[in-house]
Amino acid sequence: MQPLTAVTGPAAPFLEPNVNTDVIIRIERLTGVPREDLGRYAFEALRHAQGGDPAFVLDTPPFRGAPILIAGRNFGCGSSREGAVWALMGLGLRAVIAESFGDIFFNNCFQNGLLPVVLPKDAVDRLAAAARTGEPVTVDLVAREVRAPSGEGLPFAIDPQRRQALLDGLDEIGATLTREAEITAWQARDRAARPWIWATA
Repeated sequence: MQPLTAVTGPAAPFLEPNVNTDVIIRIERLTGVPREDLGRYAFEALRHAQGGDPAFVLDTPPFRGAPILIAGRNFGCGSSREGAVWALMGLGLRAVIAESFGDIFFNNCFQNGLLPVVLPKDAVDRLAAAARTGEPVTVDLVAREVRAPSGEGLPFAIDPQRRQALLDGLDEIGATLTREAEITAWQARDRAARPWIWATA
């Protein structure tokens, strides 16, 4: 997983509420398309290349390839498919800012290196309005702050362990393995104290 400290660039405003994971990536794309190619099918039903809206924000300059998405409330609701996160990252996104997220989608973001940022509705609306010009927005994970084009800082909260894992580029397995020496020592102590637990046929 690629470490993340800060992301700067255009922030595409897409404030539609309740965008579910099937809208982000259709289920049939997850059966025959390699993970690294899913970005081309993200938001498939909405995009001009697939017969959708020619004014869809991610198809318009300056937001093609934007690293930040400003989304509506309850973004990523619906099914638990991890491929929704893979598809967004395939578009080049590294951060999504919204008032709220679907719970499973929110957790999947951290497992794959996509930073979900929760801000109050009024802050999301102000940021989206300012970002429409394409001027750069910064999501600073070190400072735990989103900086609007005006320079206004919008602080956000994040679980400390998840923050550190993103900074280090570690998923849950990788974070666990950083404590391998402690795990091995515990196993040795437990093997000595309870050998019957460790018996093999």
